[in-house]
Formats: sequence, C-alpha cells, structure tokens
Amino acid sequence: MTIQWFPGHMAKARREVEEKLKLVDFVMELVDARAPFSSQNPMLQQVLQNKPKMIVMMKKDLADQYVTNQWLAYFEEKHIPAIAINVNDRNDIKQVIQLAKEQAQAKMDKLRKKGIQPRAARAMIVGIPNVGKSTLINRLANKKIAKTGDRPGVTKQQLWIKVKRDFELLDTPGILWPKFEEELVGYRLAAIGTIKDQLLSLQDIVAFVITYLQKHYPQKLEERYQVDRDMDDMWEIFNAIGKQRGALESGGKVNLAKVSDIVIRDLRTGKLGRVSLESPSNQ
Repeated sequence: MTIQWFPGHMAKARREVEEKLKLVDFVMELVDARAPFSSQNPMLQQVLQNKPKMIVMMKKDLADQYVTNQWLAYFEEKHIPAIAINVNDRNDIKQVIQLAKEQAQAKMDKLRKKGIQPRAARAMIVGIPNVGKSTLINRLANKKIAKTGDRPGVTKQQLWIKVKRDFELLDTPGILWPKFEEELVGYRLAAIGTIKDQLLSLQDIVAFVITYLQKHYPQKLEERYQVDRDMDDMWEIFNAIGKQRGALESGGKVNLAKVSDIVIRDLRTGKLGRVSLESPSNQ
C-alpha cells in the first residue's frame, strides 16, 4: 500500500513554513502520543533542519502510559526536549509553557548580552492534521482563537497568537507528506484519524487495529467485545464483534461496515482503553 496525496494548500503551507522559520526562536512540534514516530512528518524535519525543537505528545490520555514513558525516554536520549500532555489538564498546559520558555532562554540571554531588551520568545507550532494543534493553541492563549474540529485539515492559514507575556506562537496548517512509503505508518495514521477515512478501506484499517490489539492488548479485545485471544480468522472476529454489539442486518447477517465503524470509534474515543500503536522498539 502506497498512499499518495499532496493537496495544493499543503504545498503552499510548506513554502510558508520555510519562509517564516527565520522569524522564530524554536519550533514546537506536535505528535500523537499513540503513534509519536509515525505522526512526525519526515518532510518537515528536512525543512526545520537545525532549528531548536521541542516535542509535545498530544492525547496522552488515550495512549498507554507505560509506552508513553518509553517514548519520553527515547526523545531524552536523542537530546530532544519532549512532554506528553492532555490538553484538558491545566497543569499539563503550564508545563508546556515552562518547557517553551526554557527553549527560548538561550536566545533571550544572547539578546541581553548584546544590550538588546529581550522581546517575547517566538515559536512556530507545527504538526500533521488532526493532532490537536488548534485545541492546544486555545488552551495556551486561554481563549478561543484557533478554529478546532474533529477532522483533518481545519486550520488553513498561518496565524500569530500571544501566550500571556511569555511567548508568541505562529500557527501553521497541518502538513502531511506526499507519500507514505511504509505501509504501517499509513495504517497507524489512518487508525488515529489523521488521514481522511475515504482514502483507505475502513475494514482494512480495522483489520490492522484488531491484529495489533491481539498481539499487544488481547485483554482489551476480550473485555470490550468478548473476542477470544486465540481467534485468528478475521472474518470470524468481525462476525463475533458484530453479534456482540448488535451490528446486524435483517435476517441476522453481520454488517461489516457497521463493525468497522464501531471498532474505529471505540479506538479513537478511548472506549477500548489506553492504546499505543507503536513503541520505540517497534516503530
């Protein structure tokens, strides 16, 4: 499976990121805590080059805490400042602000040494679509500034936002890259809702999710759908879930499309429990 797409607004966004990069002191890159490696844009890494960066792992409340801790240790080993947050937790928001101030400290000290009155630190906030960028911006600014939505591609233009007196954020549209070379990356991003559902077969995505859960979280399948961990036929599993959750057509036949909708919604909303789709050892 190779997914290729590169909408015009994303090509434009990349050019604008490159142009505005010189205006900021550091970059705040948002990734999804359930798939921190897959949700990092490799094209963006090329654009950012040597610009100082911090990583904010979003939606930690949906991710496996044990695996999230592994990712934090992984980034620390790479000397990349990182934090995992739930945007609805005020303490987490305070920690983001504190970490951001630390990233700008070197630049502020340099300005002072030159006899220049330090200004507000400037950061560019970047990330792939639907990672929670707009919601985080609204929390940081403590008011509704950025438009939010539960589908990819809501933010369409760049916008400067003041965060108290501490720093200014340059918002940018979510940017995906032209092609997913790795099949697993495509499936992970599709599972967490980064790729529009129409681009891939939802049944294929759900089959990937079920296979992953069987290997890493079999108890969650058992608890939610009463699916035996030894069941290995995907057709049987879909039918078992459909019967258990009442996804039936007239005559008692299981509606596979409804089963897919149920499983993907349960994963994305946390009803399956806290699940991470990759770890530093299986990225």
